[in-house]
Amino acid sequence: METSMPRPFPVVLAPYDPEWPRLAARHGERLLALGPNLVAVHHIGSTAAPGLAAKPIIDLMPLVADLAALDRVRARVEALGYAWHGEYGIEGRRYCTLSDAAGARRVQLHCFDENSPNVGRHLALRDYLIAHPEAARAYEAEKRRAQALHPSDSHAYCAAKSAWVQALEAEALAWWPNR
Repeated sequence: METSMPRPFPVVLAPYDPEWPRLAARHGERLLALGPNLVAVHHIGSTAAPGLAAKPIIDLMPLVADLAALDRVRARVEALGYAWHGEYGIEGRRYCTLSDAAGARRVQLHCFDENSPNVGRHLALRDYLIAHPEAARAYEAEKRRAQALHPSDSHAYCAAKSAWVQALEAEALAWWPNR
């Protein structure tokens, strides 16, 4: 699977913006252009957790019935303005990014087959952060720690908090009522 790496960018953590869920819904509606293969679009990541500071980039998780069929309509995704990065380090994912006219990233798609084990991991973490404000506060502190270490490199920032996030995901999956 072809993969191109998006460039790192400076890490800006913004206070929670109540506009984020509306932006996520609007971008999700645009994805209906993918046709009947699209099963659902979930708003995930930090912008989906009310009150949590986040990079002001909407993370969406489109679920499809057939990942190969999504690959065949890659041109539709790109026609919506997204750059296609392939699996980008997660088997079975199709990662796409949307930037504004100034080049600032605004939306990230994490596309999976609806039966992928990665789906539960993302939904569990989102739901856990919403249901456990103390975990969201701890996550925000971890984000700020990683940002202080790597303010100009989003890739290094993500790597710096990776182990912490994986531990939080494990807690979330153990708690998640939909497992």
